[in-house]
Amino acid sequence: MKRSKRFHNILYHVLVCLFGFLMIYPLLWMVMSSFKESSSIFRESYRLIPDTIHFENYINGWKGFGGYTFGVFFSNSFLIAIIATIGAVFSSAIIAFGFARLHFRGQGFWFSCVMLTMMLPFQVIMIPQFLIFKQLGWVNTILPLTVPYFFGQAFFIFQNMQFIRGIPAELDEAARIDGCTYYGIFLRIILPLIKPSIVTTAIFSFMWRWDDFFGALLYLNSPAKYTLSIALKMFSDPSSQSDWGSMFAMSTLSIIPIFLIFLFFQKYLVEGISTEGLKG
Repeated sequence: MKRSKRFHNILYHVLVCLFGFLMIYPLLWMVMSSFKESSSIFRESYRLIPDTIHFENYINGWKGFGGYTFGVFFSNSFLIAIIATIGAVFSSAIIAFGFARLHFRGQGFWFSCVMLTMMLPFQVIMIPQFLIFKQLGWVNTILPLTVPYFFGQAFFIFQNMQFIRGIPAELDEAARIDGCTYYGIFLRIILPLIKPSIVTTAIFSFMWRWDDFFGALLYLNSPAKYTLSIALKMFSDPSSQSDWGSMFAMSTLSIIPIFLIFLFFQKYLVEGISTEGLKG
């Protein structure tokens, strides 16, 4: 029995390691390709480890194009992602508090409208939004990529509502007896208790804005305002030879912020996804 159990444990760990390797192989291939010569990346695609390491891919890639280094593109992406994340997190939390704790006429109707927006493809509203932002003079600015997120996002609103509904309403009543307004209840009681949900929404929002390609492609037309996703696309030129080594090098650098966020905040991410709410 002991030998059989040991064999099953060994087999289990071997299969899990093999499956894990298959899952991260594309990422490893990209990282290793960033140290290869561009001409040999696809010619020797079956080889994971390069014969010689070419650090110049990172140097050449960082130089960017059009007189702008990748430092500019990193700064643009960070600026857009941080502003949009702050707006999405706090506006979604406030709206979720209103739906979960306040009672007003048409509450069910408006909540249904919010949920229906999750089923609406972006392609449906893409042209009307562009025309509105063009009339406002926001094209080629970061405003279309940041301002809309200050009005809440349906997915984050729903997630925060699940957390708030798990918090006993008696806490609100006790705070109201002590003289707290709805704003005080939200800031002093609700907001600290939904910290896992707040961190989870911040992680997802930052990741989605960091990876956003279509929005940046639609509204930004000046190289000085390009984000990382647009800048990486510029390395690929179908009409001529592409500098794949530099592109993979910059792609490797672009995933470092997301990796660090998941590394340091994975505890809150798990708690937020499980929607456990208040423990105790």
